[in-house]
Amino acid sequence: MDTPAYRQIADELRTAITSGQYPPDSTLPKMADLAAQRGVAKETVRDAYRVLEDEGLVEVVRRRGTVVRAVPTRQRISRTREVYRDGLGYYFDLAAQSWIALRESTVTWGPAPRDITAILGLAPGEDALIRDRLIGTPDTRHPTQLATSYLPASVARGTRLAEMDTGPGGIYDRLELDLGHGPLSWYETIGSRMPTAEEARDLQLGKGIPVLRIVRTATSPAGVIVEVNDTRMSALDFEVGHQISRHTSAEHPAD
Repeated sequence: MDTPAYRQIADELRTAITSGQYPPDSTLPKMADLAAQRGVAKETVRDAYRVLEDEGLVEVVRRRGTVVRAVPTRQRISRTREVYRDGLGYYFDLAAQSWIALRESTVTWGPAPRDITAILGLAPGEDALIRDRLIGTPDTRHPTQLATSYLPASVARGTRLAEMDTGPGGIYDRLELDLGHGPLSWYETIGSRMPTAEEARDLQLGKGIPVLRIVRTATSPAGVIVEVNDTRMSALDFEVGHQISRHTSAEHPAD
């Protein structure tokens, strides 16, 4: 089967971008000019540019045209399989210790996303406490992550967990010290997906940029899941790294 013309143009432009022929912040040819050069309809070139935009390689900039997106150096989030603590309470990323809330947190009741509802063991549509925060850098106030905590009503309703200000140490201190669910243990999974429109707006993501998604589950010693935290970050700006250690089965022959 022949490759559609717009796909051929997109493939050629992608190669030109990745090879440096079109460096970051350069502008692709005007659609009408490229259409005339290739002998195709302008709509064909528009479809090719849309493919590159969906892939996150280019973006449409007013009064400039289709511009090659600059790819920033990713900041590594080190997942050391440890939880840390400072004067404000627990935290999980050394790089994120200095980040601050960029707006007032929202505290609502409502159904959690389907995958988190399943983790919490709730019935479909059953209410959970939802605590949502937008986090960013203190100097530039650039948004770095959306962090949303979901707590089952059986744990949170009628407690300080449902208040805007949960007090020193945050929700984990309330769970461990006040409500008898400690010491907590945590398990996390790391994945990615395309952002919702609201997530793209809050994280200032261009079209075609996925979010890195870290889902962390807090469990009490009794095996009760008391909170699920869903953190979303720009997959263009951040990557996850960790040190790899040798298992005894992989010892070096010289050892």
